[in-house]
Amino acid sequence: MDEYDRFVDWDKMDVTVQSQDIKELTCTEFQELKQLARQGYWAKSHSLRAKVYHKLISNIPCRTVTPDANVYRDIVVKIVGKRNSSSLPLPEFVDDSLVPTYCLNAEGIGAVRKIILCIANQFPDISFCPALPSVIALLLHYSKDEAECFEQVCRILACNDPSKRLIDQTFLAFESSCMTFGDLVNKYCQAAHKLMVAVSEDVLEVYSDWQRWLFGELPMVYIARVFDVFLVEGYKVLYRVALAILKFFHKVRAGQPMESDSVQQDIRAFVRDIAKSVSPERLLEKAFAIRLFSRKEIQLLQMANEKALQQKGITVKQKRQNVHLAVHAENFKSEIVSVKEMRDIWSWIPERFALCQPLLLFTTLEHGCSLSRFYSHSEGHEPTLVLIKTTAKEVCGAFLSTDWSERRRGGNKLSFFGTGECFVFRLQPEVERYEWVIIKHPELAASGSEPENHASPASNTLSFRGTPSDPSDRLSPFLSARHFNLPSKTASMFMAGSSECIIIGGGDGQALYLDADLNHGRTSHCNTFNNQPLCSESFQISVLEVWGFRDTMNG
Repeated sequence: MDEYDRFVDWDKMDVTVQSQDIKELTCTEFQELKQLARQGYWAKSHSLRAKVYHKLISNIPCRTVTPDANVYRDIVVKIVGKRNSSSLPLPEFVDDSLVPTYCLNAEGIGAVRKIILCIANQFPDISFCPALPSVIALLLHYSKDEAECFEQVCRILACNDPSKRLIDQTFLAFESSCMTFGDLVNKYCQAAHKLMVAVSEDVLEVYSDWQRWLFGELPMVYIARVFDVFLVEGYKVLYRVALAILKFFHKVRAGQPMESDSVQQDIRAFVRDIAKSVSPERLLEKAFAIRLFSRKEIQLLQMANEKALQQKGITVKQKRQNVHLAVHAENFKSEIVSVKEMRDIWSWIPERFALCQPLLLFTTLEHGCSLSRFYSHSEGHEPTLVLIKTTAKEVCGAFLSTDWSERRRGGNKLSFFGTGECFVFRLQPEVERYEWVIIKHPELAASGSEPENHASPASNTLSFRGTPSDPSDRLSPFLSARHFNLPSKTASMFMAGSSECIIIGGGDGQALYLDADLNHGRTSHCNTFNNQPLCSESFQISVLEVWGFRDTMNG
């Protein structure tokens, strides 16, 4: 064996991990290190992985005063005393029922609890850290003693590089990461998301398990491979792997009946037995094949979700049903959609807005078919949801991210605004959410100036086209054009309004145009895409509703 085998039960370990020749790691360049981590260069040598972990963790920038191995030796006896380490009560910020053993021997299993208690003593600001037991159990495999493991974990927790997020240590950070994961699933795993919506009452409850899949249910050989890359590339890797897990779950289980009455339990069971379906190499291959947002974009989305939680006073753990929306039958009434259909729509919107309840702002049945009244009731609300039912009983709509008052910035010109979070959808005759794309105005492209209002509304709208570019080239779904340094005169946006019309650039080539009297509408559809049109090319409106988002915490 080697100097790092003190806590390992080798009878439970993969024999190939013990038998590989020791290799050295000499590279220091990030890109080369990144490739080696993804390829599993040190995965087959227990000693080499231990040395690489030590090197990577020692390079993490930390607070000036970070507890080290000597601190552990000083405090462990005082904190633990003569109590049996295997039965030590754990602090509330971890889940006592979810402490993985990862092929540790009895000494190692006890050491996990001792180290957690010592970390709680040295990090009083930690209030919620469910991943901690898993990280400690894993690092014990590659530590000479408890004190060394304690020091490594402390360096990870004490990282002070604002651009390098590692482990969530508060409920606010954890909860916003769950919301961010939900947003990413909605974007990158739409088939799996559709299944989750169909089989669960609270889809975010399912996604709140995403860290548990990695730091709890995933077998040791898998989480070790994930951790190899995590120490090099950071938090984004965790999102990638969790998305890949969900994709594989949907692929393996699609069309099969659920094994339990809870999809949450089914996913956990799938992850525990993932070796039956997917190898570690295939899991990582799938994870890195996802064309995910940039690290900066994900960080901005996470910050937006944190801000939404803070504004609603959600910073500590509480019962989820008091936090997240359920569209309740007793207080929801629409002439266009059912409660079930509204819940489906709610599953598509960004998670930070799913903290709110729907609030009816405008309906043609009550307020009449007036565009000016549409604006007066909708302005001051951001975001909004437009629902349309046609005389042919088609139902479609749009989620609009920006306050309609922004239209005034164009003066007498018809100018676009909004962000890439806008999308259009169809509910009848079939459900379809149209993924957003950049919508360009032909006159903008031709002249480099914004179109004047005297251009005919029909020609403005129906000649719109979706840009069938690679998804990674599109506007981020949570950022506005200013983040991309686009010229203001040619910036591609998603909604426009004047006294004569409303235009909504949806997605996959869909564009929706509504006349000033709110009686008639038209759509355009890019033939490059195979999706069915949003609704009839020309239609009459039976009912139109505008919904806002009511803060559930502040009434």
